[in-house]
Parts: sequence; C-alpha cells; structure tokens
Amino acid sequence: MWKYLIPLAFLATPLAAQEGPFSEGSEARSWNLAWEEPAFFEAEVVDMLCEVAGDCDNACATGRQLGLLRAADGVLTYPNKNNQGIFTGAAVDLQPFCGMQVEVDGLMIEDEYVGATNVYLVQRIREVGVDEWTTANGWTDAWAEQQPEAAAQDGRWYRNDPRVMAEINGDGYLGTGETWQEAWDVTR
Repeated sequence: MWKYLIPLAFLATPLAAQEGPFSEGSEARSWNLAWEEPAFFEAEVVDMLCEVAGDCDNACATGRQLGLLRAADGVLTYPNKNNQGIFTGAAVDLQPFCGMQVEVDGLMIEDEYVGATNVYLVQRIREVGVDEWTTANGWTDAWAEQQPEAAAQDGRWYRNDPRVMAEINGDGYLGTGETWQEAWDVTR
C-alpha cells in the first residue's frame, strides 16, 4: 500500500514550492498559487503601450499599464498584481519608478499550458543601488485618495466604488442586465 502513497504524496506537493531561474536571493512570500516561483531580478520599469505598440506620447502617465523589462534576458514581464490580498494591479506601485532601473522581489507565474508566462506578482521594489525596499501595497490608498466619499463608507472598496456601481446599475451584477437575484436564480 505504501508504494502507492509515495507517488500521491509527490502530487500533493504544492507547485508553489518550485524554484525558478530567478529564485536566488528572493525573499518573496508564497501565495500558494499554482505554478508560482519566487523571483528576484533587476529590470527597467517601462510603459507597456510604449514598449509593445510604440504608443509613447503619454509614456509613464498615471493610469498607464507598466511592465518590467528584465536586465538578465531582455524579457518583458507583466506585473499584474501587487502585494495586497486583493487582486489589484501593480502600476500604482511601479509608477514612481517608471523609466528607472529597479530590483523587484515577488512571485513569477509560469504555466505555458494555460498561456501564463512571465506574469509577475510584485511584493517589493527598490531603485538599483538603494538599500531600502518599498512594499508594493499602494493600490487601496491611491484608490481612497481618488474616491474619498466611497472610501469613507463601510464595506469593501468594490462595493462602494462609483465606477463599479455604475457598471452594475447599467448592466447588472453579471453583465446580463438582470438583478443579482435573477442572475443567480438557477431554478428558472
């Protein structure tokens, strides 16, 4: 019986424990996500539209998606999450570093089967040559500054965000135009 349990134990090992090519020196905390690996590397913070499409007129402007052009191999890495528990982007945290050479520490997601490659979860960032790290957790503070009335209300940010509420009021909770009760009613 034990000979069957050993292979099963291997399968139960979280994929989050993988070591990738940029794991050396990383102090990133695991999120226990499939295919995550710690990743510490040097990169230039770039404007994604400028880098990919040549749309550089407003490069590094607030609200633009930012990327990390890795120094080691020239690969453009997509930092789609910061260090907060909610799945918010990292652009707010990378904004002050746009156009600069930085070191980042976080988690890389590599799963070619589903097409997730060079997807990065930034946990901390610093300019090259600077000792002090900046924790990548600025999204909710930036949101609260932009939406002070919504931030003053009780509850989660997305239940108070006027942009989210406008979408729900216009198209319903699931984009179907129905109320949430009708949309979730599986008996009809």
